[in-house]
Amino acid sequence: MNIKRSDPVWLFDLDNTLHNASHAIFPAIKTNMNAYMARVLGDGETPADMETVNAARTLYWQRYGATLLGLVRHHGVNAGHFLDETHAMEDLRAMMRHEKGLGRLLKRLPGRKILLTNAPHRYSTAVLRHMGLQRQFSHHISIESMRVHRELRPKPSKLMLRALMRKQGVTARRCILVEDTLANLRTAHMLGMRTVWVTQYLIVGDPIGSAHPPKRLNRPAWVDVKVKSVKHLPAQLARLR
Repeated sequence: MNIKRSDPVWLFDLDNTLHNASHAIFPAIKTNMNAYMARVLGDGETPADMETVNAARTLYWQRYGATLLGLVRHHGVNAGHFLDETHAMEDLRAMMRHEKGLGRLLKRLPGRKILLTNAPHRYSTAVLRHMGLQRQFSHHISIESMRVHRELRPKPSKLMLRALMRKQGVTARRCILVEDTLANLRTAHMLGMRTVWVTQYLIVGDPIGSAHPPKRLNRPAWVDVKVKSVKHLPAQLARLR
């Protein structure tokens, strides 16, 4: 496909946007994270109890947008080690659930597609491979690459999104962020990007902490388009231009 300068640049989230991470993957990550945090928050011999772990995870997620940032800043956790340990799964393929035909869908969309995920590179690469989507993205930006001035700045960081646009040589008006997470969409909208909210796998709260299905799905003002599935994107192109 020939890409024109007027074509959009799509920024696709991965978990609960392109596949159903809530089915089995997020529960596994939560179990791994609980064990990791219990060790970190414990006294060196006895792991911390789950009440302490849940309180810390909720606090750090609300304050920093990612539990990992709180662990790095307040407990000296190595980000790479944390990501490797929490995303270690014996049979990832068996845990995955996703729609068929996503590769054909992405080919139909005009413009460049960039994967922009707060998941680690090894895990997100494996997910793309199992879905057969690894060739559909011109760039694959995982959490390890989301650094500004050497500090980790995952979504919804404005600094990271601005740095991404500079590196890609695009304006915010050309960018369309496709996400399940409203906080990330809100930041993108504030910068001038267009926003698509994907709802079919939606959960509310920390996606790897205490979360629950939403009671209502009202479209906030900072969401340009709400779709159940990314498969509905071609029908919404006129509204996104």
